[in-house]
Amino acid sequence: MDTLSLLFYTFAFVLVYAGFRVITAKSPVTAALHLVLAFASASCVWMLLQAEFLAIALILVYVGAVMVLFLFVVMMLDINIDSLRQGFWKHFPLAGGIGAVIAVEMSFVLTRGFDLPTAKAMPPDVAKLPNTKALGVELYTHYLYPVQIAAVILLVGIIAAIALTLRKRKDSRAQNVGDQVRVKKGDRLRVVKMAAQVEAPAAPAADTQTGGQA
Repeated sequence: MDTLSLLFYTFAFVLVYAGFRVITAKSPVTAALHLVLAFASASCVWMLLQAEFLAIALILVYVGAVMVLFLFVVMMLDINIDSLRQGFWKHFPLAGGIGAVIAVEMSFVLTRGFDLPTAKAMPPDVAKLPNTKALGVELYTHYLYPVQIAAVILLVGIIAAIALTLRKRKDSRAQNVGDQVRVKKGDRLRVVKMAAQVEAPAAPAADTQTGGQA
């Protein structure tokens, strides 16, 4: 086994283990941290495939931005783990059946996708381009509509995260933007006239010592 194969199997094992821990960890923060490890391992696998742009984009975008947002959301939502675990075994048969169907569908699609006699060659004009530029040409020419649909899905996810964060709770403090916009100058500052109070000076202490005459 050469060095490239050894690195691939190592990163693939770490990726599978981290993905398994994401769905089995009891703490949401632990699951998010294992997801960071999964992203890092997938980035290393892409680096081995000479997809440098995808590898650095996965680190910068997902690990550096999205996962930080996930951690903030998890900490702000104050999720009650005990209430989520209630009724787990009751719904496990249905969830397990749906998971099995999804696994069979994914295996069927992947098996048919990799069942190719030869890899499809890239067009000569695209093969001469740099890696990043070739990816941009493919995305925004042949896959323009899927990219736009993915952008809409991400926008819906952002709106849902904001809506969950701003929900009313007894221990949450939020500002009403409408009241802030409608506020007037008199509501912010009020000048009050008060009478001046002058304290009388204190009387000097009397000399009580005997024999104090000069």
